Formats: sequence, C-alpha cells, structure tokens
Amino acid sequence: MRRFNIAVCFASAIFFGANGGSVSAEDNIRVVGSSTVFPFATAAAEEFGNTSVFRTPIVEATGTGGGLKLFCAGIGKNFPDVVNASRRIKKVEMDACQNNGVTEVVEVKIGFDGIVLASAKGAPAMQLSLRNLYLALAARVPAPSTEGGVGNLIDNPYRRWNEIDPTLPDLEISVLGPPPTSGTRDAFNQIVIEGGCRSFAGMQALETADLYRFIALCRAVREDGVYVEAGENDNLIVQKLVGNDRALGIFGYSFLSQNADILQAYPISADGNLFLEPTFDAIADGSYPISRSLFLYAKKAHVGVVPGIQEYIREFISERAAGEFGYLLDRGLIPLSDRERTRSLYSVNSLEHLELN
Repeated sequence: MRRFNIAVCFASAIFFGANGGSVSAEDNIRVVGSSTVFPFATAAAEEFGNTSVFRTPIVEATGTGGGLKLFCAGIGKNFPDVVNASRRIKKVEMDACQNNGVTEVVEVKIGFDGIVLASAKGAPAMQLSLRNLYLALAARVPAPSTEGGVGNLIDNPYRRWNEIDPTLPDLEISVLGPPPTSGTRDAFNQIVIEGGCRSFAGMQALETADLYRFIALCRAVREDGVYVEAGENDNLIVQKLVGNDRALGIFGYSFLSQNADILQAYPISADGNLFLEPTFDAIADGSYPISRSLFLYAKKAHVGVVPGIQEYIREFISERAAGEFGYLLDRGLIPLSDRERTRSLYSVNSLEHLELN
C-alpha cells in the first residue's frame, strides 16, 4: 500500500486541543464508528491511500454510539478526526461535542442501507411483519387478545414463533444482534420494535399522551436470552448463523450481499400485507420497511491540519466509488440519488457545519 507525505506550512502542521495533545502533518486520518459503514470506510481508505498523495486512513469499528462518544470527546491528537454512523447524530451527542470544544461538525450523507433479518440457507422460511418482530423481541408486550395500552403490558411470554402467529414455524425464537452502542441497534429499535408497538391501538394512544414513556416502552428489547447481543462485528454474527438453522441474525444489507451464498433473508412487511425482501432497488427507493441513511461526520478544526480529511470524505461520493459502477456499490452500498450526491458534495466542499435544533 503506497503512502506519501506532503509538506505543509508550520502553522497548519501542529495545533493544540484542550488536553488533546498536538496533531501533526505526519498523522494518519483516524476514523471510528459504525460496523455497518466499516467495510465501505476501509475500502475507501485503501483506495484513497493507493491513489492519492495522502497516508492511508486508520479505520476502527467501534459502533456508531461508541464512535460518536470518542469523536465528541475533544479536539487534538488524542481524538478521532472522522466518525462514520449508521444513523444521524443525536442532539445529546452534538451537545457533548459542543461542551468538549468540538464546535464545528461537518455532516455528509454517503448512501443508504437496509437492516436485514437473515439465517443460514436451509432454515425454515418465514415472512415477518414489524408486529411479529415486536412481539418476539420487546421486553414488555400487550397481553394476548388485547389491543395494548400500558395497563395491559406484560413481560414478554413468547418463546416460539408460532406462539406469536400460528402461520409461523414451530421454532424457538433466537435472534443474534448488535449491542446498544450500535447504530444498527438504534435504528432497529426505532423502526422495527417501535413500529410494531405502534400497531396496537392502546400504544398509539400512549404515543399521543406521553411520547417519552411511549419511546421508553416501545424501544426496550427483552433481556431473557431470546435476543443475544453478538457484539459490534457483523461478520461474527454471520459466522454464528452458519450451521445453526434455528437462529436469525440482524445486520446491514452489505453483509447479506457479501454472503449471499450462505445466507437467506426474510421478507419484511410494515403492516402485515406487502412483504418485501431486502434488495438493492427496494432499499434505494425506500419501499423496504427497514431502510436507513448512512453518514460521515468530520471535525472542521482538524481539516487542513491532519492532511487529507476533506479529500478522504470526498472519496466516498466520487464517481469511482459511488457512481453507477462504483467499487462501494460492489460491497453493498446503496448510492445516493444524483440530487443528494450533489448536496453531499456541497457539504464536503464548503465544510458547512451542522446545526441541530
């Protein structure tokens, strides 16, 4: 892998952040964050290092939440330059950035991804609605034969899929998924668990009356062994599914596309009617129910000090990476529309900093 140094003026070569140490022109760009974005970030880093005058960025998979915590901890050598995320940064995270002197953060949308539920090939076939998944995985669910409501919630009693719906297989519920620090977990809880919870009239009423309580109840995942936290490494989940035809795994579409020879995905429905498989086109047009955007965040204060940050981010939305025949598409990235790509390019070129209300 080729690496080159470039000369920069002394004023740009070193700066000091609060308790952060010096940042030098000799430093590699440091990237942390989402395990879903990790394959794209490493591919872009390798291509960037091989085809530019800049050093190859160092990329680490920490999970979205863990990466943003590191990113927002301060300015300087001891803190990452870029964080990738499989969800948008939260206001509480932006507040943490501001409080630690990270006052200008550049947000760039790089593409889309779908969250898939999959198993080893040969496992029993299923079609799953958001309501099915909520009843399978939520910590507390409405008692059977009720339409929900706080007064009807009980600890989740379901242990087999056919107990939820008699059309589903007589198979033990066993789901391997990411931990709370993962952006995939955040998105899954918000889109799937909360979406299924909302299918009960009583919980819809709670959402109107007390949104914070609704969110607390409708995003909590059971902790009795049915849902197994398998770590930030989605490849590890894939490996654990092989040879175990009773378990389902939760991970990003890119890991399904890279393992299509050994995995099968389950069709998902938002309302129990139209069931869609996670395909490139269904995720790109938003019809697949569990689709989400992918982002990069960069510290404006580090741009021009650690060489190549702006250029590295631009690599993600370049024609060779994200165009019609881009190498990131080969790895499973769902690209932006031309209009969105132009908007992301503007964010990179202008270093427009993000403001959240």
